[in-house]
Amino acid sequence: MSKTFTPSIATPAVITANDLRMGHCVWMRDGGWTADPREAQLFEDEAIAEIAMLDAIGQANLVVGPYLAEARRGPDGRPEPTHFREAFRRRGPSNYFHGIQAELEASNV
Repeated sequence: MSKTFTPSIATPAVITANDLRMGHCVWMRDGGWTADPREAQLFEDEAIAEIAMLDAIGQANLVVGPYLAEARRGPDGRPEPTHFREAFRRRGPSNYFHGIQAELEASNV
């Protein structure tokens, strides 16, 4: 999946992908990848984002499907998702045992 918007000060972005070996979501930060989206590098410049995307695409031995995801700067200066899809992705895989599955299991104990 790729985004067609252009990162700018008005619409910053982060680069996200999936870890090739573990499958979980990762975000690009200065010097590598992190599982913590709050550590992601926030891109506000189109040219720098394009170079970073090329770098991400070149790391096919580490990640799958890198793309730009719109983000905003949170109150603490760290990136926050602007779209619900990215908010879901940062909480982890949907096959984790949580939510209604965990509640139903706990009520049957």
